[in-house]
Amino acid sequence: MVDPILKPRLRRRSVFEYVAWVVCSLIGIGILISVSTNPNFKWNVVAKYFTHETILRGLMLTIFLTFASMALGTLLGLGLAIMRASSIKPVAATAGVYITLFRGTPVLVQLIFWFNIAALYPDLTIGIPFTNISTAIDMNALMAPITAALVGLTLNEAAYMAEIIRGGFSSVGKSQLEAADSLGMSGAMKMRKIIIPQAMPSIIPATGNQFIGMFKETSLVSVLGVAELLQSAQLIYARTYETIPLLIVASLWYLVMTLLLSYPQAKLEQKYSRTTSRLPRKAKTVVLTEPEGIAR
Repeated sequence: MVDPILKPRLRRRSVFEYVAWVVCSLIGIGILISVSTNPNFKWNVVAKYFTHETILRGLMLTIFLTFASMALGTLLGLGLAIMRASSIKPVAATAGVYITLFRGTPVLVQLIFWFNIAALYPDLTIGIPFTNISTAIDMNALMAPITAALVGLTLNEAAYMAEIIRGGFSSVGKSQLEAADSLGMSGAMKMRKIIIPQAMPSIIPATGNQFIGMFKETSLVSVLGVAELLQSAQLIYARTYETIPLLIVASLWYLVMTLLLSYPQAKLEQKYSRTTSRLPRKAKTVVLTEPEGIAR
């Protein structure tokens, strides 16, 4: 016996839907023919440089920046979200100022700022106050282009991840928190045992979107001279003057990687969806053993 909830709903297609399919198909075919037959796209050049060594090195650097920035940004964002949810007002206010500052300014501006931080602090001294224990850091040597890119992307991503995680924390019911308080749980235990596990269904799908966005956002570090995917394409067409084909190569790699990342994201959304998790996976057959309707 199949549960009615699990039965797929049938929808009658209208004439307008069939017309829309025909129109959209004709437009798509027309664009495809135009792009494939236009010699100015130079598809032979695209095929030549698609797996070029310089392009592949830039792709690897892009993947590294994406994973490193997301990992560090998520850890820092978790700390900021905990601070934002703190009952201690100065701690919550500090996290709020950080989130507002980094979400309210463009990523490109932040990247350029960190790349030129040595203009403000050429020699940064770190030490213990009221002692002679200190060390000086040459910011010109430290803040290389790739370091500035990693710092800028991480700090910016932390602000967005903090809001995502805080939104997940807010999805936990108040009764759950009251029950944890009645059991005498400490704040750390309540966070570890109650809040974080129940907030994961809201946090993980949004984090997947951020991950895909971060992969494309790494193209901004090309202004710092970091030889990621876009910069690698720019270095080649600056020498060969094949601007459009090389931009197509970079765009195709961004598209391919986005599609590859979208699959695990869809699986995670399906796994952690609150709606689908409440539905039974398989309908159970009910067997009546007595006339009164007692089921086992």
